[in-house]
Amino acid sequence: MGALAGGVGAALRYSADVAILRWWGPPWGVFIVNVVGSFALGILTGSAAPADLQFVIGGGLLGGFTTFSAVSVTTLLLAEERRGRMAIVNVVGTFVLALAAAAGGLALGGALAAASS
Repeated sequence: MGALAGGVGAALRYSADVAILRWWGPPWGVFIVNVVGSFALGILTGSAAPADLQFVIGGGLLGGFTTFSAVSVTTLLLAEERRGRMAIVNVVGTFVLALAAAAGGLALGGALAAASS
């Protein structure tokens, strides 16, 4: 059920991104999707929803909608637990590693494309 919800979340993300990009252009589609997903996951995490529902909606639907939402909520929960250093490591580390992974992926994709042409 979580995987199906993830597929729905990904389709929603794509649709929202396309619609927002038509009005405002980049990077607003991803920005708004990430903010909305973070807000929704925060509500879900703070609620008393059953664990199964939290998994399907949080891990599935919102995980497919955006992975940034989980980073945001985790960082806030760490800060609320007075684990400020870990909150900073979480947000900065995620950002830095995501950029490094993107750069590596772009380089590898470019190399594979060049090799096949």
